[in-house]
Amino acid sequence: MHFIPEALDNYVVAHSEDEPELLQQLTRETYQKILQPRMLSGHYQGRVLSIISKLVNPKHILEIGTYTGYSALCLAEGMQRNGALHTIDINEELVDFQRKYFDTSNYGHQIHQHLGNALDIIPKLNSSFDLVFIDADKDNYANYFNIIIDKLNPGGIILSDNVLWSGKILDTTFKKEDTATPALIAYNRLLKEDPRVETVLLPIRDGLTISRKIF
Repeated sequence: MHFIPEALDNYVVAHSEDEPELLQQLTRETYQKILQPRMLSGHYQGRVLSIISKLVNPKHILEIGTYTGYSALCLAEGMQRNGALHTIDINEELVDFQRKYFDTSNYGHQIHQHLGNALDIIPKLNSSFDLVFIDADKDNYANYFNIIIDKLNPGGIILSDNVLWSGKILDTTFKKEDTATPALIAYNRLLKEDPRVETVLLPIRDGLTISRKIF
C-alpha cells in the first residue's frame, strides 16, 4: 500500500542511501526461493532501520521475527563492535538461509539466532537491550512489548513494524476471523498511553513506530 503517490515514493527511495550489495543478493534469493518475499523489510525501510541503529549505536539488539535476515543485517550496521544481536524466529526452514548471509556479512560472529516462540525465549536471554525490533505475528505485539519493556534500558528504543496494516487499522468492521487488525489497534493504543514510553508513529511503508523508554 502506497501512502504517498508512487512517483513520489520512487523519488524518496532514489534520494536515500543505496542498498548494500549483500542485501541486494539476499533480496534476489529470497524472491527466488522463499515463500511470501514481501515480508522483507526492503531497500528503503532497511536504510531507515540502519540509520536509526547508527543513531542509537546499541550494544545489545533484540529482533523478534527474523524471516530471511534482511532487517537483522540492517540493524547490525549500527551495533557497537563488542555488541550482540539476538534474533528470534519460529521457522526452522529459514535458519540455514539466515546463517549464510549473516556469516557473509561483517557481523556474523555478533548475530545469535534463536529458534522457537519468542515469548518463551526472551525471558531466558541474560541481557538488557538498547534497541528492539518487533516484526512478527501481530496478535502478540502487546505481549512482546510487555515482556521486553523491563529488559529495555532507559533511553532504549522499540521499533514496531506493520502498525498501519495496509490501512486496516481504520476499519472498525473487520471480519471475526481477522485477529491481527484489532490486536494492532490495541497495540497502537498501548504505545500511545503507556507512560513508560514516548512514541511517534511514522507512515513509512506499512507503518513503523519508534518508542523510546523514558524510565
